[in-house]
Amino acid sequence: MTFAASATPGATPLLTARRLQKRFGASPALDDVDLDLAPGERVLLLGPNGAGKSTLLRTAAGLIRPSAGSLLLFGEDPWRGDRIAIRRRLGLLSHQTFLYDHLTAAENLVFYGRLYGLGTTTAGARRSLDEVGLADRADDPVRTFSRGMQQRAAIARALLHAPDLLLLDEPFSGLDAAGRDTLRRLLRDRFAGARAFLMATHDLESALPLASRVIVLDAGRVTIDRPSAGLDAARLEALIGRHAGAAGAGVAP
Repeated sequence: MTFAASATPGATPLLTARRLQKRFGASPALDDVDLDLAPGERVLLLGPNGAGKSTLLRTAAGLIRPSAGSLLLFGEDPWRGDRIAIRRRLGLLSHQTFLYDHLTAAENLVFYGRLYGLGTTTAGARRSLDEVGLADRADDPVRTFSRGMQQRAAIARALLHAPDLLLLDEPFSGLDAAGRDTLRRLLRDRFAGARAFLMATHDLESALPLASRVIVLDAGRVTIDRPSAGLDAARLEALIGRHAGAAGAGVAP
């Protein structure tokens, strides 16, 4: 079942991009992207390899500066506003775990909890790890984990501070079927209200039932932006195929 859109009318967007551009040399990775992400939206960010999905997420996360245009998070410029306050409301989950290999899983979460000013205790870290199926490995160094176990620990890290906006870049990467089920369950439970996520993924089967909206990038430009209602994986793939190579043609209805 696909979630219905639950964006809050009139609320300040969690993310606002206007004519956002990012160039690497002469090549545009993002080309005049306009985007508003409201509280309560669950957005899939799709497109072929090289379309600009990861660049958009990394720009939104404050990891790279845009070349032109504007980006606001929670109504503030992340490069000029209170970066600590913004970071506390923002989460990032990708194929890169951002975990410290020499620390145990619990120690990683305690460390990140301190960064967010949460005062996370070892007991709290264990509860978070239990939610992702790692209760029995809480005291083991992350370097001893399989790729899938590392991704589970990264899920616990990304959700630790209950972010208002979660950015996800191929979050199902490395997860087995049980791990994918765990991530889907947590996203359903944690993002059923005013919180929002923006997820880049190729795993439509896992991600589409979670979504309220679909955005497709092609050559750094938005070619499709529509509600997910009425779409299954086959219809969505056909829609993307019809608009392939249509960068610059405008937003699809």
